[in-house]
Amino acid sequence: MVDTAADRTAPGTGDMVAVLATGADATNPLSALEVGRAPRPDPPTHWSVVDVRAASLNHHDLWSLRGVGLPAGRLPMVLGTDAAGVTGEGHEVVVHAVVGATGHGVGPTEHRSLLSELHPGTLAEQVAVPSWNLVPKPPGISFEEAACLPTSWLTAYRMLFTSARLRPGDRVLVQGAGGGVSTAAVLIGAAAGLEVVVTSRDAGKRERALSLGAAHAVESGARLPFRVDAVLETVGAATWSHSIRSVRPGGTVVVAGATTGDAPAAELTRIFFQEISVIGATMGSKEDLESLLRLLVRTGVRPVIDTVVPLGRAPEAFARMVSGEHFGKIVLTV
Repeated sequence: MVDTAADRTAPGTGDMVAVLATGADATNPLSALEVGRAPRPDPPTHWSVVDVRAASLNHHDLWSLRGVGLPAGRLPMVLGTDAAGVTGEGHEVVVHAVVGATGHGVGPTEHRSLLSELHPGTLAEQVAVPSWNLVPKPPGISFEEAACLPTSWLTAYRMLFTSARLRPGDRVLVQGAGGGVSTAAVLIGAAAGLEVVVTSRDAGKRERALSLGAAHAVESGARLPFRVDAVLETVGAATWSHSIRSVRPGGTVVVAGATTGDAPAAELTRIFFQEISVIGATMGSKEDLESLLRLLVRTGVRPVIDTVVPLGRAPEAFARMVSGEHFGKIVLTV
């Protein structure tokens, strides 16, 4: 395969290497994963093409491989929601992956989606997005670090400060240590003066969470030393009851995922009697992403990166995410 600099930068010219969902398999999602070729973006008006330098994996990619939110009629689909790279004009940018929420770059009837749902995603040499979705990358943040931000880190930021409205000195429980959202919540929560409690079955992950700034790390399901003002819930069935029992009366549980499935029982009696608020969160706004970048520049906080591998070795990276052994983000470089 001949791959010239001109080929890599010419929108709509030839094809490119990409990580694709070619099918759907609920029990063995990696069987639907392929590193192959995809057409280079040919962007419409008010869209831009970004040469991807780094992209990170998220559980959203696994759900896509299982067929959730990605019907057969849209296959094959380039996976990925997170990326940082360079525009044709030479600007270093971070990609905000929510398309359609504001109407920028799409018709008025297109509903909100994430890259890789209706439009090809970021796990490729190039990605096209509405120009409005591009946020300047600060020079002090690497492409690999910036690629960790648009999904899990943005979600953690929104859960803490927009959804739960936490303030310095408040207490928050983060269910599960080691994933992208949880490590982000520990780091930026501690930097903002929150008292962060983390749960994990893995003693090593609990120790690492403490080293990142968590005030307490306990076994999954263990009684906390106090009730918290808010819980960040991304695990689902395995931790839901513990989350509801751990939040103070009048507190908030923010839900941004359910990696172990829907909760088997809603605990409605406890929710209404103790006036607990349950709020959903999906990533965040472009303004949230800009605020998150400013926070990182100001505090020096940076994402924890577990593994960095080339785009062509994506199956290895996905296998590590499925194993659950990672701590922090898994990044692919182009």
